[in-house]
Parts: sequence; structure tokens; C-alpha cells
Amino acid sequence: MANKAAGKLSGKVALITGASRGIGKAVARAYAREGAKVFICARGEAELERAAAEIRAAGGDAAFSAADLARDGAAERIVREVERRYGAPDVLVNNAGILGPRAPIVTYPVDAWEEVMQINLNSVFVLTQATLRLMTARRAGSIINVSSGVGRAGKARWGAYAVSKFAIEGFTQVMADELKDWNIRANAVNPGGTRTRMRAEAYPEENAETLPTPDEITPVFIYLASDESTSVTGQSLDARDWLKK
Repeated sequence: MANKAAGKLSGKVALITGASRGIGKAVARAYAREGAKVFICARGEAELERAAAEIRAAGGDAAFSAADLARDGAAERIVREVERRYGAPDVLVNNAGILGPRAPIVTYPVDAWEEVMQINLNSVFVLTQATLRLMTARRAGSIINVSSGVGRAGKARWGAYAVSKFAIEGFTQVMADELKDWNIRANAVNPGGTRTRMRAEAYPEENAETLPTPDEITPVFIYLASDESTSVTGQSLDARDWLKK
């Protein structure tokens, strides 16, 4: 896998969250094909183990650790494990997230709101902060935050998920401005409708065959992780725009 492709990410270390399935897993596979060493994390250990095994079987270099990033100390532990295994990460992909209930604000459960915000926003902040301690020391890095179309234009019944993604867009812009003198870039990616389990939960009546697969939307993630995008920061890109590139 890693030695047969263009090698756009050769020598790079990438940490990818929510990578046991869906978009995160596809990004990890794509990065490994391009020569990166990938460290994947998610809450489900069995799925992670299978994902890492698939990457290794194809010739890639992958390690994993199960973690609930919403728990105290989990983010710091994961970053330490990445550093011990591969060295400081060059790329962080904040992909982990949950949908939460599709309910109007007036009846939205408070506990569900707090859970979505904790996983989709607070955990991203904590992991990013821990990773930045290593990136700033090296004065290099790329942070890629997975956003959503409803994080740009709010829609009814998207509740905490939409609000968390609006916050991710703002978080990305703040980081981009703060880190520009450190040679660290921060960008967001809106995957658009993709053939994932979360999409099926949000749109149960939709024909999934009409949507691109997670593997098909990885080109923008490769671009943002590679040296081709060293001057790109503070942007919010649409993965759909890269499908034919």
C-alpha cells in the first residue's frame, strides 16, 4: 500500500479520530497508501483492530488505541502513545463525532445536547491542544477538522450537531489566525452527503447508492495533509469539489 502510490505523505505521521469506520477509516487508508504512518483512535477497540489490520495487510503502517476522548486524560494519553510509537504527529484529523437526536430545540434533551457538545466540540479542543504542544515545538503541522453543511447554514431539527459544527468552523478560523506564525495550518472539510452509518441515521429514506463512498471523498484530506497545501489555512473546503481531481 504505502510504497506503491505517489507518496504524497511519505514520512508523515497522522493521528485520525473516529477512524474505526466511515470517513475516518477511509482517510486512514488513503493516508497509508500515500506513505504516512497512521495512528487511529475511536471508542470501539474491535473495529479499530480490524481497521488497522486491513491497513497493515495492504502494506501500510498503522497503530491504534481505543479511547473515549470525552473522558479526562484520554486525549493526552493518545498523543503520548502516538509520540512513543511514531514521533510527533504532522497531521491531526478531528473526525470523531455523533449525530444526536433530530429534534426541535424546544424539546431537545439537555443531556443529549451536552453529550453532543462534549464529543463534537470539547473533545476536539482538548485533543487539538494536546497535539499542538508537539506541533508548536516543531513549528509545523496540519490540523483538519471535519465540519458539515449544517455548520454553515443552520437547519431545523439539527440541534446540537449543527451548533457544534458551527463552533468547529469558528475554532478552525481562530486556530488558523493564532498559528500562522508557527507554520501550522488549520482547515475544515465539509464531507457533504456520504455513504456512512451516520448519514443513514440522519436520512433513513435516502438511497445511499446515490452518495459517494467515504473512499471517494479522501482527495481533499490528502491535499490538506500534504506539502501541497502549506500556504492554505483558515479555509472551509467541500470534499465534493475534489471528487474528480
